[in-house]
Amino acid sequence: MVTLGMLWLPILVSAVIVFIASNILWMVLPFWHHKDYSELATSDAVVAALKDAPSGQYMVPSMNWGKMTDEQKAAVQKGPGGLLLLRNPMQFSMASAMIGYLLYNIVVIAIIAYVGSFSLGMGAKYPQVFRVIASAGILGYSFHTVSDSIWYGRPWSSTIKFIIDGIIYALLIAGTFGWLWPK
Repeated sequence: MVTLGMLWLPILVSAVIVFIASNILWMVLPFWHHKDYSELATSDAVVAALKDAPSGQYMVPSMNWGKMTDEQKAAVQKGPGGLLLLRNPMQFSMASAMIGYLLYNIVVIAIIAYVGSFSLGMGAKYPQVFRVIASAGILGYSFHTVSDSIWYGRPWSSTIKFIIDGIIYALLIAGTFGWLWPK
């Protein structure tokens, strides 16, 4: 039996590899994620309107659909709407975000390793390890934004890129685990 403790090295190596791959996809390749977020022509007016709003997650417009008349619903559906994530004040630390993201990767990959530890035995062959770990990795990294496209209108082009990113991360993790799987 393979224990989670026996997989600490592939977990950490995979987390570093995914961290590097993610930074390449998001920061280095200008054609990939750089155009996922459009500029709002009325950005200054929107920021001014939100200056006193606390940090949080908001639905815009905010309403109770169950208490609205059909006419009110029709009127609301003619205007814009969406999900607003707000950080106020706009304080951001790249170092804190990077550390948090690395820790997030370690947790996700530890869960992927947990699945592998129950599915594979000591000395499992590279293709077996690759298949199981890649499958769990795709589930862990690829589909978290699909519901945002369904419910909140995130552009499908952005969601497809997240899915592709997740597949890349899963394949890198699977390769690392296949290489470092306990003999």
